[in-house]
Amino acid sequence: MKVFFSILLLALLAGCTHGPALRIDHSYVSANQNSRVQFVVLHYTNASLERSLALLTHGEVSSHYLISDDDKGTIYQLVDENRRSWHAGVSQWDGRTWLNSSSIGIEIVNPGFTDTPSGRVWHPYTEAQVQSLILLLKDIAKRNDIQPKYIIGHSDIAPQRKLDPGPLFPWKRLADEGLAIWPDAQAVSQQQALFAVNPPNAVWYQQQLARFGYAIEQTGVFDVATRHVIAAFQMRFRPQNFDGQPDAQTAAMLQVLNSQR
Repeated sequence: MKVFFSILLLALLAGCTHGPALRIDHSYVSANQNSRVQFVVLHYTNASLERSLALLTHGEVSSHYLISDDDKGTIYQLVDENRRSWHAGVSQWDGRTWLNSSSIGIEIVNPGFTDTPSGRVWHPYTEAQVQSLILLLKDIAKRNDIQPKYIIGHSDIAPQRKLDPGPLFPWKRLADEGLAIWPDAQAVSQQQALFAVNPPNAVWYQQQLARFGYAIEQTGVFDVATRHVIAAFQMRFRPQNFDGQPDAQTAAMLQVLNSQR
């Protein structure tokens, strides 16, 4: 009998210790909400598939998706979209910082570039990778209501230290699919003629680049940091020449893009 009462007492004490069960009423849903995901950031891995998987699953960095360089452009999901992955690092776009918390990261298996005695050689993306990327981006953008202007490259959000996804990334093709922005060619041509006669100064470039989304100090001079941002912009919209030098065509593209936005 004593044993029975001892067991009963312990059970009662255990019930008092744990307290009542958590109960949450889910019958009401607020209309004032949207996705936490505001951006998609695109990268190249600068490594093989095997090495990329190792780094992104057991290294210090991660991404939500990885697109293989096999003949199918296989897509691996490595992190749930509801969780934060470590792909952006110190970053800023359109006034928002530390984009790991508000973005989906997509890595694409690609060596990036090779430096040779005759110059730097950039490596192209495969057709299978591009097709897989387009399908993936359409799905992500639709589910999270992401505008094309917020599908960006690592070099956009960190122009002082990153070059990916590089000059051979198919931004124009993404724009044709409604997944990126691109300047109207006729408008650029008209504006370029005006800037050829009256080129804008450093203050104008810094203001326009900041308006477009880049993090850039308003120093009023074409310093090294400003030229890095100009080069990042050129690499995306004029990949055949991204030397960081201000010129009429670069200014025209920037003016037109800001007008379109």
